[in-house]
Amino acid sequence: MKNMLVTGGCGFIGSNFIHYILSESGYKGRIINVDKLTYAGNPENLAGIDKKFPGRYCFVKADICDRQAMEMVFEKHQIDSVCHFAAESHVDRSIVEPDAFIKTNITGTFNLLELARSHKDKILLFHHISTDEVYGSISDGSCFTEDTPYHPNSPYSASKAASDHLVRAYGTTYGLPVTISNCSNNYGPYQFPEKLIPLIILNAFEEKALPVYGDGLNIRDWLYVTDHCKAIWLIMQNGKRGETYNIGGDCEMRNIDVVKMICDLIEKIMPRPNHPHLQELITFVKDRPGHDLRYAIDFSKLQTELGWVPAESFETGIKKTIKWYIDNKNWVDRVKSGKYMSWIKQQYDL
Repeated sequence: MKNMLVTGGCGFIGSNFIHYILSESGYKGRIINVDKLTYAGNPENLAGIDKKFPGRYCFVKADICDRQAMEMVFEKHQIDSVCHFAAESHVDRSIVEPDAFIKTNITGTFNLLELARSHKDKILLFHHISTDEVYGSISDGSCFTEDTPYHPNSPYSASKAASDHLVRAYGTTYGLPVTISNCSNNYGPYQFPEKLIPLIILNAFEEKALPVYGDGLNIRDWLYVTDHCKAIWLIMQNGKRGETYNIGGDCEMRNIDVVKMICDLIEKIMPRPNHPHLQELITFVKDRPGHDLRYAIDFSKLQTELGWVPAESFETGIKKTIKWYIDNKNWVDRVKSGKYMSWIKQQYDL
């Protein structure tokens, strides 16, 4: 792989992946980052990387739904591999604006697959990033495996399920070399503050209300983003073509416990004498429609076949995450000044 197309590389996981690939992975080729730059795509996430790695990083502003623009990228940069992150990803927004999710997550993925098929003689791998949400919700003590039937419960997860099926079909029907990974909830640096963890961290810094859906008892398996990036690269290098790999953090926690831990850690890192306890700011808000109760990933296939396990516990990862947001106040201020923050405030009735 000499010319890797990374879609959505200015987003949260995509930018972390590019940092990891160029700085730590041993990859010697070029990264061509294509991003539409929606509200969650921030070029500042990769500021200076072109100078740090001269000749090895190129940014192209384009929409994966624009077949002509993407054809030019494939031709001009002689793309030989694809790591596909680009997606609309926020469940709340999919409930009120599902059309964008259908267009980007399904049609956009279809466009990329068609282009990869038309350049099949050059394409060494098409890796598709997906989510554990395609499996639906778990009510018992089991975990999602790669053989768990799909049961998406939101427009977001349904659109990702559709894109997963397209990727698998192109591998089976056209012989395109594909791999798919389904990950649990990510957290870490550069995450846009619509998601639970950065929203809670940043609101706690400002002593604002800390919104928690319903009773806060929904359970998620948390995965530190750098662990995720390492797993993706391992799959891209050594995973069996045509296979799906689940990536989990081995870290199930109730949402309310996540919020309480963040409050406690912030108070240790940033003592607040004569201030109310941050947990007093927890505000329970109306649950969202179709809110899945529990996600849990069984990543034993990835561990057994490729030797991957997460390096970070939730406590070590969340400490790193809190410190990153403290150390990058300018990034936070610029992101929070965007118009999308008004939508977040409206959704959570803050």
